[in-house]
Amino acid sequence: MQVIETATDGLRREFSIVVGKADLDTKLSSRLEELKGQVRLKGFRPGKVPMNHMRRAFGKSVMAEIIQEAVSEMSAKAIEDRSLRPAQQPKIDLTSELENVADGKEDLTFNMTVELMPEFQPVDVATLSLERLTADIDEADVTAALNRFAEQSRTYNARAEGEAARDGDALTIDFEGRIDGTPFDGGKGDGVRLVIGSKRFIPGFEDGLVGAKAGETREVKVKFPDDYSTKTLAGKDAVFTVTVKDVAAPEDAPIDDTFATKLGFESLAKLKDAISNDIRMNYARASRGHMKRALLDALDAGHKFELPKAMVDAEFDQIWRAVEAELKREGKTATDEAESEEKMKDEYRAIAQRRVRLGLVLSEIGRLNKIEITQDELSRAVVGRARQFPGQEKQVIEFYQKNPNALAEIRAPLYEEKVVDFALELAKVTEKKVSKEDLFLDPDELIEQNKGK
Repeated sequence: MQVIETATDGLRREFSIVVGKADLDTKLSSRLEELKGQVRLKGFRPGKVPMNHMRRAFGKSVMAEIIQEAVSEMSAKAIEDRSLRPAQQPKIDLTSELENVADGKEDLTFNMTVELMPEFQPVDVATLSLERLTADIDEADVTAALNRFAEQSRTYNARAEGEAARDGDALTIDFEGRIDGTPFDGGKGDGVRLVIGSKRFIPGFEDGLVGAKAGETREVKVKFPDDYSTKTLAGKDAVFTVTVKDVAAPEDAPIDDTFATKLGFESLAKLKDAISNDIRMNYARASRGHMKRALLDALDAGHKFELPKAMVDAEFDQIWRAVEAELKREGKTATDEAESEEKMKDEYRAIAQRRVRLGLVLSEIGRLNKIEITQDELSRAVVGRARQFPGQEKQVIEFYQKNPNALAEIRAPLYEEKVVDFALELAKVTEKKVSKEDLFLDPDELIEQNKGK
């Protein structure tokens, strides 16, 4: 094998690789010799097929496999011999005529282009200073959660004949909507259960049924919101013909030990403890979200190095496809969102660069500190994903077992979170008390809100 480095450009390396036809022919003879004892050809005893006949019958197909293996093995050897750390799978371009190579008339030649991992020293995460946002748990939060449980457990009893529907009542209705006198898709329903005040329907619909009685038919006039998900209905005026089949009044169960027992707890006090713990965990998750964002911002600001262009391009392409799909769903174009499509692309390319940079930094922190995802952790994650598809768990697990790329998509976020946890444990963390509302703001919103402070 002959390897010549033909180009060096930043992180990009190009190589010209030659595998001699004699080497390929030796491998072909060896492979055909192994195959000779396995094939059954008419007119020949097992193992006695002449080599020239084997070459005519199987030479090209076997040589195709040898060429594929040679490209893979030789490119890997070229990288290993030079102690290179590829950022992605190398790009291979065959330069010889495969037909001639398969016929033994020509050497196998190909070019390999590989982008390398940048060399950099990650910051010492122990030197980073971060804030952990905290908020007090109010008794009102526990009471609100209890009331939600009670609402979910609420029963309804039919109102007396002729009694009008009130806010909070459950109605069973048939309805059909029209726009300019014409029915539209999705505008009809039979036997639909609706609680007045639940805001399940478009604004004005539920209000229009207050005071209705069982057996009554009335027309309810509404206007679809301008940002309604179905664009053909957005902003349109509609009239619904609604027939009320029955009206039922809510009956709340008292929130006491009996109520708690029905939910599987020993007492109301135990139920309140469980709710408090659940709220505490939600607060902790929200707090970690803000601290992770602060960590990533610090890591992004603390590292400046050349990024592998192919990785940035791949990340940008993925982001831009998602942006275009979202714009298409909303019936918009890039120029509706920015001064120009080019300006918008520049903004998303910056996001792609940040993602790649942070991915490389987290990966390097993990590598230097020997952080790994164990097989047990990966298996639990696969089982968790499989549970999202009830009745298909076995097929989902088998899918991931047979598809390394799909399995890598599960491993990547696990690894990121493990490295983040490692960094957060070492960083200098101080606590900062904030309101519950601020704690549950999106990190971007909170950053924007605090810019002027």
